[in-house]
Amino acid sequence: MKYMLVMRATDEAFAGMMNTDFNEMLETVGRYNDEMIRAGVLLAAEGLDDAAEGVVVDHSSEQPVVTDGPYGETKELFGGFYILNVASKEEAIEWAKRSPITGPGFKTEIRRVPTIDEFPQENEWIQKERAWREATGQL
Repeated sequence: MKYMLVMRATDEAFAGMMNTDFNEMLETVGRYNDEMIRAGVLLAAEGLDDAAEGVVVDHSSEQPVVTDGPYGETKELFGGFYILNVASKEEAIEWAKRSPITGPGFKTEIRRVPTIDEFPQENEWIQKERAWREATGQL
């Protein structure tokens, strides 16, 4: 089963992390990533750029409205993610507990990533997506 670990933090926690030596942070996170690679569970891992560099496309009105980041009154920002292939939610939780990115204001949200096999296979769009995934080596 695939699970996404969504790395979230408050503005204050992100600001504190920016005071950490970059090479030290790379070493710490690199060791964690290496553990997951050696265990055979890591499928993807990415961090995200500063929220101030992002934009939001709000679909609340008839015409989408685009605004610059940061995102107004957020309590937490999505800072990066891991996608793991593990046997259970409990195993995903155990990996999240081992994250080296810890302290006040840091959280990891865990969400299962459904597979294409869980959708109606007779649906034309599912069939097109399956063909695309097969053609690109994703199945």
